[in-house]
Amino acid sequence: MQAVAFDAIGARYCEAFPAKHGQLAAGHRLLSELPPGAPVLDIGCGAGDPTLRQLVEGGLAVTAIDLSDGMLSLARRRAPGATAYHRMDLYDLATPRAETAWGLPELGPAGAGRFAGAAAFFSLILLPQQEIRVALRRIRTLLRPGGLLALGLVEADLDDYPLRFLGQEIRISGFLREELTEVLRQAGFTVEALSGRPYAPACTTLPPEEQLFLHCRRAG
Repeated sequence: MQAVAFDAIGARYCEAFPAKHGQLAAGHRLLSELPPGAPVLDIGCGAGDPTLRQLVEGGLAVTAIDLSDGMLSLARRRAPGATAYHRMDLYDLATPRAETAWGLPELGPAGAGRFAGAAAFFSLILLPQQEIRVALRRIRTLLRPGGLLALGLVEADLDDYPLRFLGQEIRISGFLREELTEVLRQAGFTVEALSGRPYAPACTTLPPEEQLFLHCRRAG
C-alpha cells in the first residue's frame, strides 16, 4: 500500500526534493488568479511544504487531503491554518465512497462545483495511467465552471512502474507531454500553460527527471 510507504518516508520526502521552484511558480500563478478566501483543494498535500503553506499564507481557503496519516500530521504542523485536513484516497473524490468510506460528503457527488481551484503536485503519479484519467474527470466534477487546476507530474511513458524510493517500494506513472495534454482535454480541461523543468533529486538512487507543471482550466 503506497500510503504505508509514505508513512515510513515521512519528512525524508522533502529532503529528497529540496528545491521546488517550479512548484512554487505554479502555486503563485494559481494565487494570482483566485480571489482571497476562494475554496481550493490540495490533492495529495504531503507534508504541506511548499504548496499547502503557500496557498494558506496567500489567503485561500484550502482543504487538504492525503492518504498518509504521517504526511497529514506533518502538514498540520508545517502548514497550519488550512480550512480542513482529511485522510482519504484521492481516487474516491466525487464518488459515493467519499461519504461512505471516508465520511466526507462534501468531497463526494454533493460537492460538485464546490471548489474554485485545485492543486495536485506529484500525487497523481502514484496511480496507474487509466486511474489518472478517471481521477482528473472526478477532480473536474468538484471544480466550478472555469475552475483552475495546478498540476505537477513527471514526464515519462510509465504505467504503474515499481521504483525503490528512500528504502520503500512505490509505483509511479507518467505521460509524455503531448499525451498528457490530450488526456487533460479528454477529462474536460483546457491547458493554458505548460512548462518543463529538469530536476535532479537530492537522493543518489533516483535518476534526474523532467518535471511538468500545467495550469489548466475546467472547460464547460
